[in-house]
Amino acid sequence: MLIPHPILGPRDAREFSYLGDVRLIDRPSPDAPDAADAFCDYVFLRDNPAGVHRELWFHEQGDRSWLVVRRNTVTHEILGAELARDVALARKRSGQ
Repeated sequence: MLIPHPILGPRDAREFSYLGDVRLIDRPSPDAPDAADAFCDYVFLRDNPAGVHRELWFHEQGDRSWLVVRRNTVTHEILGAELARDVALARKRSGQ
């Protein structure tokens, strides 16, 4: 399985470590009134979708960048990838 790294080009998936759902970028605020519940959900609750899904992958055996990879969980087809920092900045700008 090849992951299209936005800087380095196609890379073998074995160079990466999988973290999980892209929503892990949105870490809850520890100052929020419901911080304990929010962190419990953040740490322990995960979706397990069938189909196209956005995931976090770490380029452990390469430039050590974090990527958001769009992948079909049924076929394992990789549909695209972008730098996680760009996704996080875009989410902050849009207020998500």
